[in-house]
This record gives sequence, C-alpha cells and structure tokens, in this order.
Amino acid sequence: MSSTTTITTTPTATGYRLNGDACQDYKFKPIREAEVNREMTHRYFTDMIEYAESDVVIVGAGSAGLSCAWELSKDPSIKIAIIEQSVAPGGGCWLGGQLFSAMIVRKPAHTFLEDVGVPFEEKENYVVVKHAALFTSTILSKLLQRPNVKLFNATAVEDLIVKQGEVKGVVTNWALVTLTGHDTQSCMDPNVIEAKVVVSGCGHDGPFGASMVKRLQSIKLVEKGCGMRCLDMNSAEDEIVNQTREIVPGIVMTGMELAELDGASRMGPTFGAMLISGQRAAFAARASLQRQRDAEEQTQNKISH
Repeated sequence: MSSTTTITTTPTATGYRLNGDACQDYKFKPIREAEVNREMTHRYFTDMIEYAESDVVIVGAGSAGLSCAWELSKDPSIKIAIIEQSVAPGGGCWLGGQLFSAMIVRKPAHTFLEDVGVPFEEKENYVVVKHAALFTSTILSKLLQRPNVKLFNATAVEDLIVKQGEVKGVVTNWALVTLTGHDTQSCMDPNVIEAKVVVSGCGHDGPFGASMVKRLQSIKLVEKGCGMRCLDMNSAEDEIVNQTREIVPGIVMTGMELAELDGASRMGPTFGAMLISGQRAAFAARASLQRQRDAEEQTQNKISH
C-alpha cells in the first residue's frame, strides 16, 4: 500500500505557512519587475557613491583579503571596500587544495579560526577544518553583515591611482570588460575608488595573480625580484607572515603575492599564513591610516601657526 502525505496550509497575515513538505496553495506577495530593478540598481549605485572614497580598499577576496577585512572591520569607523574579480569571493579557500575539501591550519593560527567561530579538529601541531568552504562561508556571512564593509564582486582592479610616489586608490572596471571587453572595444573607460590605503592580496603569479606587484614593478615603485621559489611549507608560512607590510606609501601587501615580490617559497595547501598575514595586513593598514592622520595634523598645525 502506498502512503500519501497530506499537505495543509494555514492562512496568516502575510500569506500561507506550510504545514507539510509542499503546498499547492502557496502564494508570493505581488511585485512589479520595475521594483526589483530599482531596488537592485539603487542600492548598488548608492554603494558606489558611498565607497567612491574609502579608508581601505582590499584587492582580492581570498583567504588573506577576507582575513584582513575581518580584522579591520572590527573598527566601525574604518570604511572598507573589497574588490573581487570573480563572481564568487573566496579565491582558493573554497577547497583545501587541489580538489580536496579539508583545510589544514598550522598552530598557532587556529586562534584566528576561534575568533571567526569556525569549528575544527585538534591535532598536535595543526588543526583540520572539515571543509574549507566552512571557513569561507562563515567568514563571508559574518563579514558582509558588518555595516562598514562593501564587497564589489565581478569587479576588476585595472590600475592604481598614484600621486608623488604614494598610492591613493584603485582604477576599476567590470570584470567582463577587463577580461574581454578591451579586446573588442576601445571606449570602455574605467571607474575609480580613492582610498587612504590599498591592501593587495592578488595571490601568486598565474592567469590573474600578482597583478598589483607587476604593476608596481612596471612603474618602478618596487624593484623586480626573483619571483616565488619552490615549495617549502615550513619556511613559506613564516616568511609570508613576517614580510607582510606596507611596501610603498599607501599600499600594504598580503598573502602569496608577497612571494612574487620577496622571493618567498611556495606554500602549498596550508592556510595558517593566509589568515595571519591578512590579520597582520590589517594592523599595517591601521598604522598607515594613523601615519597619514598624524601628517595631516602636522600640516594643519603649521598652517595655523
């Protein structure tokens, strides 16, 4: 004898509540297509207007960039724009390595996982997050709820704003324009975001990686290094964290992009240095903001006297 499920609904003030696993009477509230359009475009362009001047722009929403944004956004007075070329933020931290799922984080970087609220399995010298996407989805969902953070995904940084040797912001475009539009059109002019500090976490060299360090080298703000060395986990993670810094006035570099600048070793599928490098980049960005505030105060004092 086959069994059937009886589906019932209960009318409420806002519609119907399901009392089973399906409902033929379920009905959405009416909406006009133009309403949807207005809500989406109005909010997006309001954000573009609001973040046209930001305190910090983070380029690259991988593990280092997201960790930087997490630490920075704890100060609600800092306005943070995150620029990510892909539709999906997260970079390589959706997977723990290759097509494997678990994320390995060497101690003591597990304390960052505790701060974000990501559960893990304890080992002697490292911890294991059961799926890298658990870290990525957790930090993203919490970070994007903070009122001082805006993610612009599917957006590419094409260039920098540089004045008197200091980085003052980024030049942006829709990612599809950057990747394909320039091949067929000559009139796709970019947009800009002015910022007191740019944090670059573009990753190591590859199809889209190391774009910021390459641009800085091309305009001779930094010297060309030897590029990323071969894999050595034990040296790579220490090197990346310890070399995270403001490399020229107005730009902080984090994560594996530093390997292209400083010749650090390839890291492989461990993520502790990404988290702590991002956190350290946030400290460096705060220090740069303070340095700029101090310089402005000194200038104002000279003018007033």
